Amino acid sequence: MTRPGTLGELRASGWVSRPVKTEVRENALKRIAAGEPMVEGIIGFDDTVMPQLENALLAMHDVIMLGERGQAKTRIIRGLVELLDEWMPIVAGSEVNDDPEHPISAHAKVLLAERGDETPIEWVPRDRRFGEKLATPDTSIADLIGEVDPIKVAEGRYLSDELTIHYGLVPRTNRGIFAINELPDLAERIQVGLLNVLEERDVQIRGYKIRLPLDLLLVASANPEDYTNRGRIITPLKDRFGSQIRTHYPLDTELEMAIVDQEARPLSAEGLQVNVPDFMTEIVAEISQLARRSPHINQRSGVSARLSITNYETLVANAARRALAHGEREVVPRVSDLDALASSTAGKVEIETLDDGRENQVLERIVKAATLEVFRARVRPERLGPIVASFEDGNIVHTGEDVPAADYRDLLAKLDGMKPVLADLAVGESPAGIASGIEFVLEGLHLTKRLNKDALGNRATYRSRG
Repeated sequence: MTRPGTLGELRASGWVSRPVKTEVRENALKRIAAGEPMVEGIIGFDDTVMPQLENALLAMHDVIMLGERGQAKTRIIRGLVELLDEWMPIVAGSEVNDDPEHPISAHAKVLLAERGDETPIEWVPRDRRFGEKLATPDTSIADLIGEVDPIKVAEGRYLSDELTIHYGLVPRTNRGIFAINELPDLAERIQVGLLNVLEERDVQIRGYKIRLPLDLLLVASANPEDYTNRGRIITPLKDRFGSQIRTHYPLDTELEMAIVDQEARPLSAEGLQVNVPDFMTEIVAEISQLARRSPHINQRSGVSARLSITNYETLVANAARRALAHGEREVVPRVSDLDALASSTAGKVEIETLDDGRENQVLERIVKAATLEVFRARVRPERLGPIVASFEDGNIVHTGEDVPAADYRDLLAKLDGMKPVLADLAVGESPAGIASGIEFVLEGLHLTKRLNKDALGNRATYRSRG
């Protein structure tokens, strides 16, 4: 569709100027009425966070998202861009997205006075109406609000000329959404510079006698730990945010698994077929759930949802490396691949211990507890008697990275009762699937104290407890 190119054409088209918060509210109302999500790709917040966000947007509030790391705060904020109109008209050449009907900059006012209905119009897409700044201690007022541009002064303009101003990120996002991530990290004297933006809706730059009545939706994020200790949000600034919304981690393992399914990057390579059994995905999700309840892990720091995602990706990567080493083309993660999660877990949790070497023990216990939890949920106890009896008859099973999948298939003839259990686990009939199922069952029997296990590195031997 051809869009109007002059102010006269714009007026003739029937376009009506709206404040950005009104625009967001009206588009939000349409989504609610249509039963569409307010922000795409967010899992687990339907009954908690999203109703609060909808209320804030309908009330036309500035919002602060409060939550630990890895709780989708930034994704939610960035997703709000979809609530803006697809295109927005501005006075051509404007640095602050001047509304053709309500100009605020000297450039736009002069142009409109000179050209009238012939004033040229530019159209800005919605993604250019979003501004974002990570708050750091070295962030300055010039970054956010603006400063005198020495180049413009050197060109011959007077310091009293408004055109010598270089606008900061906030004015340049006029008629859009501006986000500040980790707001408590912003120096308190800089936070003061935002007070007028939130209440009086204007900015003041240096000693200039100008007023820029900005039209903004301001959204900020903060970590509760930083909120109270490392930094703080000054009280007048907190008071100016209309709504404070508390986010949270996935409330159960099923939601954690759904996030993994959505976010984890699939491993793809020519000739490789990757199949991850549901019980292995559940173990990965359960590790994160248990870590968030562990007294040995710093809960103030939090356990990000990224832990589940990176653990899942590491699990698949290790399984692929092992399979290729044996010349196999089907990649199916096993319990023995869980040892590889140490590298993707250690950097995402803070262990509360003063003893050297205790970190690995804490992580190992969490992995075992997660495996046991999933085993008890997925394997019927009455199925296990014949398998244990097979070991009492003298069977010994070796598992680990050095054991190819075909060797596990040969075990089915020796382990009575294993086939029905594998059928319940839906691992299929491929050697790689059978290997994954057998390792899971044997580890579960060991963790329930029905089999002995001797472990050395990434190899293990299971035998009877007799």
